[in-house]
Amino acid sequence: MTKQRIESIREKNTVIDNIIRAFAERKEFLICGHTNPDEDCISSMVAVAILLTRFDKNPRLFIPGDIPKNIHYLINICSHNSIKILTRDRQVPNTVDTIIACDTPKRAMLDSCRKIDSMMTSSSVLTIEIDHHLGADSNYIGDGGYCLVTEASSASELIGFIALKLRKKKDLLSRFMISDPFSRNFVLAVLTGIIGDTNMGKYIKSRREKKYYDIFTAIYDDILMTTTVRESNLTSSEDIYRELRRLSEKEEQCYQYISDKKIRSGPVAYAVLSEEDMEYLFTEFERDIVTTVTKSIANDFAETTKRIGLIVFPDEKGTSDLIQFRMRRSQDYKEFDLRKVIEMFAIANGGGHEGAIGFRFPKSEMQDPEGYAQTVIDRLKKELA
Repeated sequence: MTKQRIESIREKNTVIDNIIRAFAERKEFLICGHTNPDEDCISSMVAVAILLTRFDKNPRLFIPGDIPKNIHYLINICSHNSIKILTRDRQVPNTVDTIIACDTPKRAMLDSCRKIDSMMTSSSVLTIEIDHHLGADSNYIGDGGYCLVTEASSASELIGFIALKLRKKKDLLSRFMISDPFSRNFVLAVLTGIIGDTNMGKYIKSRREKKYYDIFTAIYDDILMTTTVRESNLTSSEDIYRELRRLSEKEEQCYQYISDKKIRSGPVAYAVLSEEDMEYLFTEFERDIVTTVTKSIANDFAETTKRIGLIVFPDEKGTSDLIQFRMRRSQDYKEFDLRKVIEMFAIANGGGHEGAIGFRFPKSEMQDPEGYAQTVIDRLKKELA
């Protein structure tokens, strides 16, 4: 069938609700784009992958070809957000249950391989499609009810729209401990795609696209202004874009500082940050960067051991009197429910789900965070033996 825009708001909302539910409930995600991918294609793939990490998924991108050099910073973001990039057929795992096709006009243009082609014919594999190409020489790739295919400036804009709808689902956000789906890296990826496909807005084709371009740019401007302590005069998309790239580079430096403190103890990779460490981090990097990195790095630690990752750190002085423990389970390890840790240690202030938990203690009650972390790790080693 030739792709047509979604006519009703109700139908569009139903498709988005279906996609968000799949993000929450399904397990193994593989994200594909079109052959010879451009900025919007790669950006939309990275954006949806970042959104999936907020649900504690470990998505994979299938990109067998070259990536435009001007957006390699997005690939760097993937490297420390538990987002794997697959370049060969044999790297595609057999456990994939959901394929997401981004920014691809028709099935013949999908950057795929025999293994992916076979998966897409399986009734057990769901195919989600996010695309803005309509009309002649186009056809649907995704399953019925899961095709967010409609008018937009870019596929990245549509993923931004999904995040806007997700913002309103407070119960779901609480369940996955998501404070806001619009993280800085997500903003950077979406904005890159919009700017790339519209040439900074110059190629917008309709009043509707101009409206949403202005809306999203304003949202991103607001997010950036409220999450940075820098005094900035952001008056255009170019200003926002440059600022986001600068902050992405700072995030990489923050990640490396924490990663250098990683310790391996059997099935657990962990780091315990001191007050001095956090004082340094909050001096060198903005609060939003430190928050983003401390969450993503626990995922990365888990993937290095294929079991469990743990990060322990005190909150910033003056803002909170708590010591935070964040624990993540590897995507490939399903045998242990992390919520058992909260039960085993009778932790009152904590929560999460089977693959990710967080708990915290007042600093006055936790004189030796490293010792407590070691106690937790020793018990985990026995449980996982």
